This record gives sequence, C-alpha cells and structure tokens, in this order.
Amino acid sequence: MEKLFKLREHGTNVKTEVIAGVTTFFAMAYIIFVNPTYLSQAGMDFTAVMVATCLSAAVGTLLTAFIANVPFAQAPGMGLNAFFTYTVCFGMGYTWQQGLTIVLISGILFLVITVSPLRSKIIAAIPACLKDAISVGIGLFIAFIGLLNAGIVQCVGVEGGSGYTDMGAITKGSALLALIGLLITGILIAHKVKAAIFIGIIITTVIGIPMGITTMPESVTMSNIGNIGLTAFQLDFGGIMSFGPLPLITAVISFFIVDCFDTVGTLLGTAGNAGMLDKDGNLPGGDRALIADAVATCVGACLGTSTVTTFVESSTGIQEGGRTGLASVVTGLLFLVCVLLAPIAGIVPSAATAPALIIVGVYMMMGASKINWGDFETALPCFLTISMMPFAYSISDGIGFGFISYAVIKICRGKAKEVPVLVYILSVIFIAMYVLDAQI
Repeated sequence: MEKLFKLREHGTNVKTEVIAGVTTFFAMAYIIFVNPTYLSQAGMDFTAVMVATCLSAAVGTLLTAFIANVPFAQAPGMGLNAFFTYTVCFGMGYTWQQGLTIVLISGILFLVITVSPLRSKIIAAIPACLKDAISVGIGLFIAFIGLLNAGIVQCVGVEGGSGYTDMGAITKGSALLALIGLLITGILIAHKVKAAIFIGIIITTVIGIPMGITTMPESVTMSNIGNIGLTAFQLDFGGIMSFGPLPLITAVISFFIVDCFDTVGTLLGTAGNAGMLDKDGNLPGGDRALIADAVATCVGACLGTSTVTTFVESSTGIQEGGRTGLASVVTGLLFLVCVLLAPIAGIVPSAATAPALIIVGVYMMMGASKINWGDFETALPCFLTISMMPFAYSISDGIGFGFISYAVIKICRGKAKEVPVLVYILSVIFIAMYVLDAQI
C-alpha cells in the first residue's frame, strides 16, 4: 500500500483511507438508483443502466486511484443525465442510442484535450481569486444538495414550469432524522473525534431504523448482469446527423463543457479546501484525474450511461482524511460489489448522508475569507461564481459566470491585459454554449 499510494508522504494510513472511501461511497450511492430512473424515461432498460452505472463508476474511480493517486470518485453525473433525457432525447429528438453516441464523442473530445498541453493551461488560466470562489461555491452547492436530499428544504413547483425552495416538514421523517444526524456529527467534530463524519452516518442510520427511515432489505438478490446487453454498445453513428450539424455540435459541446468544468471545479475547490494544492494552486495528479474522467465517460457511453464525471461528494471522504488513491480504490470496489448486490447501497438513507454534505459545506465556506471583498473587480466575479453554483444547480455554470464577468469587468476597467488569453477563449465558448442552448 505504501509503495502504491505513498501513504506516509501524504500523512495518512490504511484505516483512514478505508473510512474515507466508505464515506464517499455512501454519500454518492444514491446515483445507482437515481441515474437509471432518469435514463429509463428515454426508453433504456432500468437494470441495464443500473449495472452500467456501477461499472462506469468503478472504472472511473479505480482509474483515478491508480493513475492519479487522488481520493476522488466518479460516476454518471446528476444534471448530465437529466440533460441527456430531457434535452437531447426529448427536446432535440435524438434516440437514446444516438444520445449515447453523442456522449461518446464528447468523451473523446475531452480525452484529446486532457492529453494535450491545453489541459494544464485551462487549470492554470483560472485566476487565484476564482479558485477560492470555486471552493466556496462548491461548499454552498453540496450543502444545498444535503438540505434537499434530507427534505430540510424542498423545491416547490408553481405554474409556468418554474419553482422555488421552501422549508420542508422538519419535525418528522427524513428531515428530522437529518437534523438529529447533523447535531450528532457536529458535536463529534466539536469534540475532535476522529472519523466523526463516518461515525455520524452510522449512528444516524441506526437511529433511522425505529423511525422507519432506514429500511433493511429482506433479502439481498443478485442483479441481472445479463441485462447490460440491452444498452452496451448500442451506438448509432449513422443517425446523429439526422437533425443537421448545429444540434449535434451544441449537444457535444454542452456535454464536454459541463463535464470538463464540473471536474476541474470539483478537483480544485475540494482539494484547495483540504490543503492538497501545491504552491502554484494546482492539484498534484489532477491532470491525470481528468484523463481518468474522460476515459470513464467513453467507457460509460459504450456500456450504456450518460456522462461520467468527478463527484463533488468526494469531499466527504476527503474531510474524513482521505488523501490518496487508496480511498478511491475502496469506493470503486464497493461500486463493483453493487454490480452484483445493488440493495446494499440502499441501506444507508439519504437522511444519514445529508449531514455529512452540510458539514463539509461549512468547512469549505471558510475559503470566503481569502477573497478580497473590498475590491469590486474581484468581488463581483467571485460572488457570481459562488452564487450560481447552488442557484443554477451547476458547478460549470458558476465557473462560466465567473469567467465571463471577470473578463468583462477587467476590459471595462482598462485592464484587459491582466486577463489570461484562455479566459477570453473559454468565456466566448461559454457564451456560445448559452446562446446555442437557448435555440433548442
């Protein structure tokens, strides 16, 4: 283990890494059931997508472990699966087979860029103040996810397709259990108990049994792995041009931009909060983590799932002390187990993992103190980066708004030369993507 992952060099040990890996897995295990729920609406087989979800998550996470040695996990991304179903298939009219082909093309594009010199330039081009803002924004975003998952806050639909958030029923059910878990975990952390987040998840899960929130499976059945053939390699290259080049380009670029900047933002923001960045503000091994992400997206498309991305829930394991790829190995192996025994992932309820997300959000908010709020040239782009992540429910949109506003305000202040050329290029790409998406 020491030779593979350099545990002592990273100030960690096997026990800490195992706990971190298990914590990350349970924080993101919901994707095993949620992803096929989305994609099955496009006509895909539920069980086949579930198996593809587990396999692609395992592939991406294990690749991250062994080629990058960082404690990040991957799986088909939320938001990207909704974009696949509702925009690409329902809105644009592509079949799910053609949609998978588009995902594969976007993954290949991502892979080409990650193995080129442009990869490091993209990361280096992000201004230091925006890197701090990304960390804070991700913290607010994952805390919001935790509040939603627990039902402490809820989205309320209104006429016209819009909606708003409101307080949930916090005196009963999942919301009450999550609040109990939040207090327990917070007290453990205040007392500096090691593995406080992991212990909090376990205690909250146990408390959820008499409350009827934690449900133990009556039997653990084997997943029908053979169903994977219903989605694996069901690609349709011949039909992707059926609506012309513009919709195809729009879909490919959208998948690529969201995957790329969700991953970059998660790596930099989470690692920055944990003190894992080097003196230049970069994550050692982060470039190879991007390669793992791109490969996993290609593998996932071939197996039958939407874009695979680096999960922001990895921050829960990192907060537990995970610092190397060993944590990712544990998470990846648990996903492999779920290929056979998926019900075990459903034992821990979302109400038990929600406190972990909220508390990690608290830790990551500390980065706000590094931002110079007295300089409005910095304050506005940072505020937009932070606020748009939870409000738009997208890390990449937060980065996009930050880039665009940073470039525009510098130009208007006569400081255009202070902006890296790549920031201008990426800002134009983001603007073009927003314009093209509006045409769908």
